[in-house]
Amino acid sequence: MDSRMNEAKQALKILQQRYKLFQQQQVTFTTALERCRESALDRIHPVRTLAQVRKYLDVSCNNSTDRRVLTLFLDICSDLVDMCTKLHELQPENAAATALLHACVDLLSPSNDLSGLRAKYPHDVINHLSCDEARNFYGGVISLIPIVLDKLKEAAAELDKPGPQTHRPGSGYHYM
Repeated sequence: MDSRMNEAKQALKILQQRYKLFQQQQVTFTTALERCRESALDRIHPVRTLAQVRKYLDVSCNNSTDRRVLTLFLDICSDLVDMCTKLHELQPENAAATALLHACVDLLSPSNDLSGLRAKYPHDVINHLSCDEARNFYGGVISLIPIVLDKLKEAAAELDKPGPQTHRPGSGYHYM
């Protein structure tokens, strides 16, 4: 289990590094979403779901830069789902970790409404958006990855805790 947990931790670190790369491209991402929304004649509605981002990529994306950044976002989201599965397989009986992992999978569902999500301190992703963008259009989709990463780190910490000690015959415990 230790080697599998170490592999999972390493994979989580790689995901965090990919997110940092994406974070540097947040303005490009919101600009790509804006252009896609405009092309789709959908400028009055916020970006609510991952399925909507996928549709923008597949139908309304008109340039390679937009395509690249939208693909990066969706790939990271897909890899986060895979990470949830990998962590759950390590200890499926860990109730605390399982609850966190299920919450992540629910957040990453293609049809989940993200419009109410907002990343909190120490994440400053919302601060890079204008007030109108943050409140109305992109705050949820921008907040998704940092929120899920926080939950995954918490789940990994739960899985890394030593389990309860059980009595085994001959283990040195004596009953009176």
